[in-house]
Amino acid sequence: MGWAEFIAAFGVFFLSHSVPVRPKVKAWLVARVGPGGFTLGYSILSLAVLAWVIGAAGRAPFVPLWGWAAWQGHVTLGVMLAVCVILGLSIGRPNPFSFGGAKKSRFDPDRPGIVRLTRHPLLLALALWALGHMLPNGDLAHVILFGSFAGFAGLGAMLIDRRKRRAMGAEWVRLDRARRQVGLRPQSWAMAGLRGLLGVLLYALLLWAHPAVIGVAPLG
Repeated sequence: MGWAEFIAAFGVFFLSHSVPVRPKVKAWLVARVGPGGFTLGYSILSLAVLAWVIGAAGRAPFVPLWGWAAWQGHVTLGVMLAVCVILGLSIGRPNPFSFGGAKKSRFDPDRPGIVRLTRHPLLLALALWALGHMLPNGDLAHVILFGSFAGFAGLGAMLIDRRKRRAMGAEWVRLDRARRQVGLRPQSWAMAGLRGLLGVLLYALLLWAHPAVIGVAPLG
């Protein structure tokens, strides 16, 4: 199929991440399946399309840009551990600056936790995942794939900042200034430790599942 499948998968990926979340389209879908149904359906669709585009990159014509070395895999393993810990510390916690948070009114700028590091921890995790996987996959299709994801994360952070700052006004400025004046102190050290442990467990799960799902064994 040459590049046709890769181009088609890429197009579907970006359409699936732009059309359903447009305000009018999302409102229409939520009115019919409810907020929970929309979130579940959108998550399943996103994972399915992501699996397709990654598989399509592997089936695209191989055009090498740089060679492979064993040290690259070690870097990816280290980066992915950081990614999983960031996910564990981020998902479902109060964060008024970005998406993926919950109970945002409970955000305490004096105890920002991972939000002290970045307003967009999930997008940071996406960028690290992409760059970490691009290093040992130096062919054209994978560089386009992972480079686009990293760019998507960076652009997404800027767009969300602009939208949130416009919507929140002076409150956005106040919270952002306050969260940058303290350390990485979480709302609860015990909960932060538990979340970090869950991130490590996610890392172990990904290492175990990677050969079966992706077809590559990270540990060789």
